[in-house]
Amino acid sequence: MNISSMTGFANQSGEIKTEFFSYSFNIEIKTVNAKGLDTKFKLPVLLEDCENELKTKISSKFSRGTFSVIITLQNELKNTEIQVDSELLSKLTQQVYEIYLNHKDVFEKPSLSELLNIQGVITKTNPELDESALKTLKDSIFCAFEKALETLYQDRLTEGTKIAKALLGILDFLEDKTFNAEKIALNIKQIIKDKIKAQIEEYLADTSLTPERLEQEILFYVMRADVKEEIDRLKAHILTARDIFHKGGVVGRRLDFLCQELNREANTLCSKSMDLELTKIGMELKALIEQFREQVQNLE
Repeated sequence: MNISSMTGFANQSGEIKTEFFSYSFNIEIKTVNAKGLDTKFKLPVLLEDCENELKTKISSKFSRGTFSVIITLQNELKNTEIQVDSELLSKLTQQVYEIYLNHKDVFEKPSLSELLNIQGVITKTNPELDESALKTLKDSIFCAFEKALETLYQDRLTEGTKIAKALLGILDFLEDKTFNAEKIALNIKQIIKDKIKAQIEEYLADTSLTPERLEQEILFYVMRADVKEEIDRLKAHILTARDIFHKGGVVGRRLDFLCQELNREANTLCSKSMDLELTKIGMELKALIEQFREQVQNLE
């Protein structure tokens, strides 16, 4: 059963080392429900120009869902140079020491490590990646990203299969309720006939009622009492749903539309029902259809 959920998670880490630089990276992808395909990226500066290519990779494999992609990058470039701003350090030392002398009862004596941790005192300069090295890094990340997408696909497929099995179980209940409704509808024909007969007698007692109006009222009453079409359509929609599951693929939108059609027939069945038990079944059908609809929202 090739049916996917829209919720999933994947994580992929990697590293690349050369003579001149070393990078480690982590890719995290989360997906949740959405009407269409939406992507959100949080990328390091070196990969900001790669967003469109990453989007293309997602859209080639998935049709629906909100994708949150976070890629983190840590570098250990060789030949890193550390520079200390001596002038800034000297000024800070002087000012901090004066504050300390004037408020010994409040502040502790400042340490060198604390002064060095102040932003701007120490700066690190790294040699920039050349075009070839940057391409090597991006290729490695793209490869890992495709692996993460495959993991995500399998994760969504596993979850989708579980949801599909639950939905097929609900369809079984819907089918049982529909057959019960059909049996009741067949068994209450005499009840309907008696009610129509009583209604006719009531209309005949009204001398102001014309034959044409009487015919219209009786026709309306008979048509309203007949639920065969609603039951037939319910059975047809259930068969259609089973066929959709059998074919698999991207099924979410089709099943969502089918839920609307099932609910319409269940509503009409309830409104036309002339039997308490049939009305009860109609309400149970509505409850099952709502359960079905809620689960369908999770499918791609």
